[in-house]
Amino acid sequence: MLEPVGGLLRRILPVILSHHDKYDGTGYNPTAGEEIPLESRIISVADVYDPLTSDRPYRKAMSPFDAKEILVKGSGTDFDPAVVEAFNDAFRRGEMEVPQLVV
Repeated sequence: MLEPVGGLLRRILPVILSHHDKYDGTGYNPTAGEEIPLESRIISVADVYDPLTSDRPYRKAMSPFDAKEILVKGSGTDFDPAVVEAFNDAFRRGEMEVPQLVV
């Protein structure tokens, strides 16, 4: 589906394609750790946290604290420990709150 993407956007394809790779190498591709682009490792944390803390048609949102614990448990296996630590730092400082958009 992403094959026709060209121009400047083409450089972000590796980030998009590897954001589901797991830090320990057990994801879709055989990449692990620092082989996974940093941007992908950051997006993977956000890609888990946001859906866990958002209402879905099939379940209610969990608390930010419970979602944070899932990320902490996955540190070193699913997620880059340094990215999880940066997430925890922002969480402790209260920087994870995003104001609701008014449409």
